[in-house]
Amino acid sequence: MTRLLVVVGLLASLLVSGAVASAARGGTIRPVAACADLVRDFALPGTRAHVTRAEPVPAGVEAAHCAVLGYVEPQVRFQLKLPTTTYTGRYLQYGCGGLCGELATPAFPDCGAEIGGVAVAATDDGHVGRGPVPSVDGAWAADDQAARDDLLFRAPHVVSMAAKRIIEDFYGDPPSFSYFGGCSNGGREALLLAQRYPYDFDGIVAGAPVHYMSPLMLYQAWLARANTGADGRPVLTADRLPALHDAVMRHCDHVDGLVDGQIDDPRRCAYDPDALRCPPGVDRPTCLTPAQVDAVRRLYAGPTDAHGNRLYPAGQERGSELAWAGWVIPVPEFGDASLAALLADNYLRHVGYPMGTPHSSLADVEFTTREFARLGVEGARGNAMSLDLGEFRRAGGKLILWQGWSDQGIPPRGLLDYYERPARHDDGDIRRWARVFMVPGLQHCVGGTKLTEFDPVHALPAWVEHGTAPDRIIAAGRDAAGKVVRTRPVFPYPLTTRYDGTGSIDDAANFRPAPPTRPTRDAVDWIGSYLHRKPGPVAP
Repeated sequence: MTRLLVVVGLLASLLVSGAVASAARGGTIRPVAACADLVRDFALPGTRAHVTRAEPVPAGVEAAHCAVLGYVEPQVRFQLKLPTTTYTGRYLQYGCGGLCGELATPAFPDCGAEIGGVAVAATDDGHVGRGPVPSVDGAWAADDQAARDDLLFRAPHVVSMAAKRIIEDFYGDPPSFSYFGGCSNGGREALLLAQRYPYDFDGIVAGAPVHYMSPLMLYQAWLARANTGADGRPVLTADRLPALHDAVMRHCDHVDGLVDGQIDDPRRCAYDPDALRCPPGVDRPTCLTPAQVDAVRRLYAGPTDAHGNRLYPAGQERGSELAWAGWVIPVPEFGDASLAALLADNYLRHVGYPMGTPHSSLADVEFTTREFARLGVEGARGNAMSLDLGEFRRAGGKLILWQGWSDQGIPPRGLLDYYERPARHDDGDIRRWARVFMVPGLQHCVGGTKLTEFDPVHALPAWVEHGTAPDRIIAAGRDAAGKVVRTRPVFPYPLTTRYDGTGSIDDAANFRPAPPTRPTRDAVDWIGSYLHRKPGPVAP
């Protein structure tokens, strides 16, 4: 899925510019150049951007804007939308998911009348994915180190430079405030930008980040293999998930003091799937066979090597079971494969090891400390594991980290494992500039049984521009028709949510913050802890 420009002297000079002054007054900024005139080359530090198309789009479903297509050398494609009547001096860049490879159209965010129009951009991270699921294709990386580097660390940075340069040409000034938001791989990009390019963005949202990138890809392989029997078929099948999830909820829904169809903190749930074991000789969807009980236990526990060393900080959370179909369990929509299997196999075959060295595959990879270290060589280029965020903090940057507690793709405890480590070394309260929001029941980036969406991007401008830190962000749940049927406040971790005893449990207004029931100790002793001391490369 960025960092910001807040050095005092630079901010002082920007505040006298027309764009910043206009934004501060809440006014709009009109273009000083024609949209079509943007079709040209732009020199950037260490590289060059080329705008290949720029066309005016009249107001309709979206605000009127100039739609820009281009690329940064060698082949980092980007799309940029520049509002022509509503722009207020702000820029938002989106991250991309999976292994990227698709140029998604960036959407204008709904930031309210106070913020107004925002220029937005997105990129494909420097390659084109193929196949039915382009974002899991890795074949493009087999013999192209430049394309690898674009995905692993370079593309979001050079696109930010290109977009700001084009914005300056179009409006007469660079953006007064720059923001980045992404989830999954986009969340990794967000954290990576804060760590390696601390002056690119003023505010960053990192959702469900793949910050432990190479360890997570080994975890994806383990997810697929942990649920594969000797006959090559899945042990746990999708038809067993409703019964398993219902059993978990019966056992743990009440532990937070409210029976509401969601588990606020799965770490307090100790459900053992053996309670759902089928009687001898019985095999039906309402229970688990002995082999399925073992598979579920493995999924909950997370991967270890033969000596018990943890290869990832966590496993699947209790309460996430309904989302395992498709991610852990093969489904026809993905060619009778799972997303975990597709991601792992493509990464191991094409991306995960230095070019010219032996690669592996989902079928052949070993879950050993040696294999973990082999993956770490190339992984250091893309991992966003550095604990040194001091330059971002000193530049005035603000960081929002978030994840769903029922994330089926990336274990949420890995985010808390990371957050506790820089918090230990912060010379004050890390929550002054970086906050975590953990969303009960939310799956990977979006979806869930009760809460289905969480978008904290709108909370950044108040924090960055006015110093108002987010003390609650509302999560929402929608039904199949798109109607909002539940809202809940999510408070900065480690605060939890408590029902005040009056009114609907589906109304956020009836909930208050509460301290955790016990002190949090989130850093995990796992084999990858040493990687926090190995920053990756920085490139123009």
